[in-house]
Amino acid sequence: MALVRCEELTIAYEGQTVVRDLSFQIHQGDYLCIVGENGSGKSTLVKSLLGLKSPMKGRIVLGDGLAQKEIGYLPQQTDVQKDFPASVREVVLSGRLNGRGIHPFYTSRDRDHATAMMRLLGIEGLKRSCFCDLSGGQKQRVLLARALCATKKMLLLDEPVTGLDPIVTAEFYQLIKEVNRSSGIAVVMVSHDIDSAVRDASHILHLQETALFYGKAEDYRHSPVGRMFLGSTGNSEKTDIEFPERAETSEKRGMEFD
Repeated sequence: MALVRCEELTIAYEGQTVVRDLSFQIHQGDYLCIVGENGSGKSTLVKSLLGLKSPMKGRIVLGDGLAQKEIGYLPQQTDVQKDFPASVREVVLSGRLNGRGIHPFYTSRDRDHATAMMRLLGIEGLKRSCFCDLSGGQKQRVLLARALCATKKMLLLDEPVTGLDPIVTAEFYQLIKEVNRSSGIAVVMVSHDIDSAVRDASHILHLQETALFYGKAEDYRHSPVGRMFLGSTGNSEKTDIEFPERAETSEKRGMEFD
């Protein structure tokens, strides 16, 4: 059963239709990259998946026990986020808030899960640091850990590498790929980096009001729209970047999503 099923979806932004008659599905373990030019409706689609924006037409159906409050979300960074005056541990723990219901206090299970996510992303040593004092790459790791604390099944990432330098960007892409492949959590990422999207993702959704393409990344590479955006050869294959400080795999770290 699909985690998410979009059926003939039409959505608008500021009164203008940006996505029309869109149908696609997201399954457990998928890594879907949403690409397209500015104004093509990528971020608006993410808001609709989160239940923050109602479609003009069509519907979004959640399945396999997924609830909207259980979707982990990493939005585009804002100035407010960058200056948030809280410790790393407090920010990561806040990802458990939606699961608290009427209970106002974190449990030992919540705290253990937050610690496991910080350890997984290599930021446990920063847990007492103030979030606003971190580098851009460290902040994105903290926010990714927070999003992981909120979900067991699906992550939505809206242009998560904006403003990061190329080395930190490559490392962050590697982190996302590790999380997806080792945990089975579905990843849906809005990205302007089509080359990296095709290299890492299992599926591509290319938007331009109507879906120019939806399907497997390999098929996108050889499609007319894929060849146009990737270059005439459609060659986006790159070798994976290895980071010595991340020699341990997620499995060795005992990754847990409970």
